[in-house]
Amino acid sequence: MKATLRLTLLLALCGASAGAFALDCDKAVTQAEMNGCVAQDLNQADAELNQTYIGYRAKLRTAQQNQIRDVQLAWMKYRDLSCRFESAGVAGGSASGMALQTCLADKTRQRTRELKALAGCPEGDLSCPR
Repeated sequence: MKATLRLTLLLALCGASAGAFALDCDKAVTQAEMNGCVAQDLNQADAELNQTYIGYRAKLRTAQQNQIRDVQLAWMKYRDLSCRFESAGVAGGSASGMALQTCLADKTRQRTRELKALAGCPEGDLSCPR
């Protein structure tokens, strides 16, 4: 009984503390808060990309599934290298992480739009691999 009560109290405290650390990105002023907000944004963009990619890939034939996998892996390498280059001007500064993650999120959303366009090609469109 005591163990159950302790566990319940511990979970309640964890829940309360998690709410205390929730980010209000509209009011972010410190670098740590802004970094947390761009990290959230990147996570959301990445989740949408993954969902879009998985849905599109499932519509393809096996050979095309392998091709899109290779394309996606190459795109990820490009995105990461490109964003490291684009954010190099602030490397080592307090905003370097924010600049890098902002770039990654922007390119990730752009790739999501590209995949959605490919997935939405009409039947018979010869420019679409489907």
